[in-house]
Amino acid sequence: MGEGWQVLKIGGIPLRLQPSWLFAVAIFTTLFQSRYAATTSETASWGLGFLTTLLLFSSVLLHELGHALMALREGVKVLSITLFHLGGIARVEKECPTAMGNLRIAAAGPIVSLLLAFGMLVGAAALSDTQPLATQLLSQVGLLNLMLGLFNLLPGLPLDGGLILKALVWQISGSQKKGVQVASASGRALSTLLIFAGLFFMLRGVLANGILLMLIGWFGLSANRSQTQMLQLQNVLRELKVEAAAGRRFRVLEADQTLRRLSQLRLTASEGEGPADWVLVCKSGRWVGWIDDQPLKLLPVQQWDQQRLEDHLRPLSELPSIVCSASLVEAVPAVETASQGRLLVMSAAGLPSGTLDRMDVGDAVLKRLGVSLPSAILEEARKRNGYPLGLAMLPQMVQTMQAQSSDQDASSSSNS
Repeated sequence: MGEGWQVLKIGGIPLRLQPSWLFAVAIFTTLFQSRYAATTSETASWGLGFLTTLLLFSSVLLHELGHALMALREGVKVLSITLFHLGGIARVEKECPTAMGNLRIAAAGPIVSLLLAFGMLVGAAALSDTQPLATQLLSQVGLLNLMLGLFNLLPGLPLDGGLILKALVWQISGSQKKGVQVASASGRALSTLLIFAGLFFMLRGVLANGILLMLIGWFGLSANRSQTQMLQLQNVLRELKVEAAAGRRFRVLEADQTLRRLSQLRLTASEGEGPADWVLVCKSGRWVGWIDDQPLKLLPVQQWDQQRLEDHLRPLSELPSIVCSASLVEAVPAVETASQGRLLVMSAAGLPSGTLDRMDVGDAVLKRLGVSLPSAILEEARKRNGYPLGLAMLPQMVQTMQAQSSDQDASSSSNS
């Protein structure tokens, strides 16, 4: 789901609207209009239908604000609130590091919806004798809030009830991963049930309700699958080591070779290897440094045959490096902060053993996930030193993972 249009800020939190929200407004206005048509004029019925729709989405907004305000109370930054055709979502910078904090954030939304339902239904009862249209309006929106609150409490991801279930399992078992697994399985079961229920209603002739249930079920399965894939990707980043992802995009020259040899190396490329990224220099089997193209630029061509590489060496310590045993969670930020987006990989003995760039990281992750991309896409990513298609969010994901880990460590330290 894209960012959508930002329409305003509420307490510093951007409110965004997806284009699909406009379609939902039109559909709901039409549905609600038909319910008012029997008791009022056509013009008034359309106005009441539109007002009911606005009150419904305002309720959804308040539901998401409940999540957002509780997240802020738990120390979690809220990035935005987005309304779309099936409701709304509050995006946060990171997950709360504690199980009970997650439970409070998840429960806040349904509590707001149930309180709104209670207030509107009580107001409808109080006006029933004097304001029939207001009574109908409040009853309609109150019942919708009741349904919204109760539906979101169903125990399956991505619903709030699924987040509550995840937090409870996490709290009891001590394993966040176990909580996600249980809540995801429950979410898949609920979404599948909704799809079959929708199909049943469609076969019985209740077309609108059937389509709505199937749409909600399909959305639930998609969101659930996204949660599962995100968890798998995080596990891969933690488990994969640099040595499994590293390439060897450097060349090696002897220290007594001339600058002319360096020039030839830069002008030619070995078959299938592409141009050299770094040129490392060794002498008598020992690494002694590296060399860049600066001497070729500063010295006249006539001196290239007399000048030796050892006269222009630079220390290997100048190159950004990482040990081969580091995880990709450590490697991604290091790659991002390196000036060329590339690291020299050092063996356990402290010797150069390979290189690591964004393409190496992305390729290793995709292979571990069993995903194959066309060679043309991989080559394009290599040329621009970028992540392969679909993995551009890796730096942000790793940043979130590290922030969560730091928060959890801090929480553990304070508890102990």
